[in-house]
Amino acid sequence: MTQPAPDPAFEQAKAFFLRGVQLSEGGDFAGAERQFLASLALLPGRASTLVNLGIARFRLGRMAEAVEPLEEALGLEPQDVNAWLHLALARSELRRLEPALQAVERATTLAPAAGLGWSLRGDLLRELGRPADAIAAHERALALGFEPELQRYYLAALRGDSVPPAPPTAYVRQLFDSYAGEFDQHLVQALGYRAPQLLVDGLQGRRFQAALDLGCGTGLCAPLLRPIAQRLDGIDLSPNMVRQARARGLYDEVVEADLAPHLAATPRRYDLLLAADVFIYVGDLEAVFAGAARVLEDGGAFCFSVEAADEQERLVLRRSLRYAHSEGYIRTLADRHGFDLRATARHPLRIDQGQPLAGLFAWLARRGRVA
Repeated sequence: MTQPAPDPAFEQAKAFFLRGVQLSEGGDFAGAERQFLASLALLPGRASTLVNLGIARFRLGRMAEAVEPLEEALGLEPQDVNAWLHLALARSELRRLEPALQAVERATTLAPAAGLGWSLRGDLLRELGRPADAIAAHERALALGFEPELQRYYLAALRGDSVPPAPPTAYVRQLFDSYAGEFDQHLVQALGYRAPQLLVDGLQGRRFQAALDLGCGTGLCAPLLRPIAQRLDGIDLSPNMVRQARARGLYDEVVEADLAPHLAATPRRYDLLLAADVFIYVGDLEAVFAGAARVLEDGGAFCFSVEAADEQERLVLRRSLRYAHSEGYIRTLADRHGFDLRATARHPLRIDQGQPLAGLFAWLARRGRVA
C-alpha cells in the first residue's frame, strides 16, 4: 500500500517548532519566538506551538504579549496545566490579580500535586487580602515539598508568629531580576520614590574618597553619588540589575554579590556606605553592620533607609514580604558595632497601595578604632 506523500508545509512547521523548543531549552527565547511564529505561519492554531510561544514571551518579560497565545491555546486545549500556570504568572506580573487567581485555580484543580500552582495561588490570595486562604495554599505547597524555604517565609509573613532572619536568596534575586526592566520608571514615577535624594541631602555637602552603593539596583543613586565620590562602586544580588547599573557608566565597579558576605571579604575600604530602600529585603542587619564596620574608615559615613517598625516590634516581617526595623533596633546595632548615630529622620519611603509608607532614615559615623 502506497504511503501518502508527506505534507511539505507540515514538515517545515514541525521543523520550526522543534528548533524553537531546542532554542528555548538553551535559553535563547528571542530565537525560539521567531521559530514558533514561523511554525504558526505554516500551521496556525497549533495549541502546543501557541503555548511555547507564550512561554517564550513570558521568559522575555513581555507579559502582555504572552497572554494572547496562552489564552488561544487554552481555548483549544483547556486541560493544559502548563499553559494555565504560565497564564496565571503572566497575569500576575501584569497585576491582573483576580484573572491570575482564576487561572491558577484551574491549574491546581487539574493538577492537585503541582506545588508551583499552590505557591502562586497563596501569593495571589495574600495580595488580594485573603490571608487565611493564602496560608492554606502555602501549607499545601509546603506539604508537596515545593521550595520549602520559600513557603516557610511566606507563612511567617502571613502568620506573624516568627521572623526569619533573611528572605531566601533565590527569591530576592528572582524578584529583582524580573523587576529590572521597569524598576526606574515604576519606583520613581509611579511610587514617588525619593530615598536616594533624601539620604544624599543628609550628608550635607560632604565629599568622599570612596563610596559603596549597597543594593545599587539599576543605579538610581549613581547620579547623586558620582559628583561627591572620587571612586564609586556598587553591589547587587540581581544579575539583571547589575547589568543595568554597569550600563549607566557611572560606577567604577559593580559587583554581583550578597551584601554581608561581600562586606566580610572585600579588601576595599570606603568612607561612605549608602543603602536606599535595601534592608527591607535583608532582614536581620547584624552581619551587615559588622561588615560595614569592617570596610569603613574611621569617621566614615553609613546612611540608609528602612521601613519604620513600631518600637516594640524592633524587627518584623510584614505581609508585604518586606522587613521593617525600629529606631531602637538600629541604635542597638550601631552601638554594638562601633557607630555613632548622628541623625535620624522620618519621611515617606514611597506610595504603597495608595498610601505613603512610613520610612526611617539614618546617618551613622564609624567611631575611631582604638589602637
